[in-house]
Amino acid sequence: MFESLINRLKGQSAAPKELPEPDERLALGALLVRVAKSDAHYDAVEIGEIDRILSKTYGLNPVEAAKMRATCEKLEAQAPGTPDFALLIRQNVDYPHRLEMLQALRRVIDADGTTEEAESETLLEIENMLGISASDRIEL
Repeated sequence: MFESLINRLKGQSAAPKELPEPDERLALGALLVRVAKSDAHYDAVEIGEIDRILSKTYGLNPVEAAKMRATCEKLEAQAPGTPDFALLIRQNVDYPHRLEMLQALRRVIDADGTTEEAESETLLEIENMLGISASDRIEL
């Protein structure tokens, strides 16, 4: 404990924690973060919507949802790209639940009140990778 405090006072940080191996839950969270950031504007409204989605989807309390989102933010920044996250979901989540995930992605896009072209393109890319049929696609 004291070593950690001394290291921080010296400007040295503790060894970074390893990120968990992504699973379909973390992959969804990372895609929610990715779609929110796709317009180069990631704000508290979008963060709050992601937390609500994670909380409702996985039965988490607000603190647990915020911690999960924080992990997903790190994964999104450092881990595999969109195809890898989408493949994890496609392989482990049935089609009706993938459609629900798509609706969640849409809620994040809508959270800030505007839809940018980059967000629409990202959502279309994710729809394709999740194997969503043309008749089930979301119009933005």
